[in-house]
Amino acid sequence: MIQGFKEFIFRGNVIDLAVAVVIGAAFTAIVTVVVESLINPLVSLFFAADSLATALTFTVPTLFGGTATFSFGAILAAVLSFLSVAVVVYFVFVLPMNKARERSEAKKGVVADETALPTETELLIEIRDLLRAQQGQAPRA
Repeated sequence: MIQGFKEFIFRGNVIDLAVAVVIGAAFTAIVTVVVESLINPLVSLFFAADSLATALTFTVPTLFGGTATFSFGAILAAVLSFLSVAVVVYFVFVLPMNKARERSEAKKGVVADETALPTETELLIEIRDLLRAQQGQAPRA
């Protein structure tokens, strides 16, 4: 039992996951600062983002004499926050990394030609035909 646990811990996946969590936490801090320092002030130029969470609320009476408050503004604020984080991550990190990777591959002479690769169906047909040939059967069309 302990041997299995050692193999699990030292397999590499756990170490990779731990590194990913640490890097993810550091990455979250960077994205949060960019959103709070750049994106939120840009959004506040167009409308009062601080009051959005409390602006679109509806209060309705409940069956037991109380009230229920629906805060659609908070949902909209969360969606805007998510979209702003996604925009920052894509344009500041993903897009430049993809461009750098493309330039690096172009320098190495690696050209990604996906049209030359066979489809999954073609590969399965080829495997089937090879298996039949091994068994001495004639391949079907």
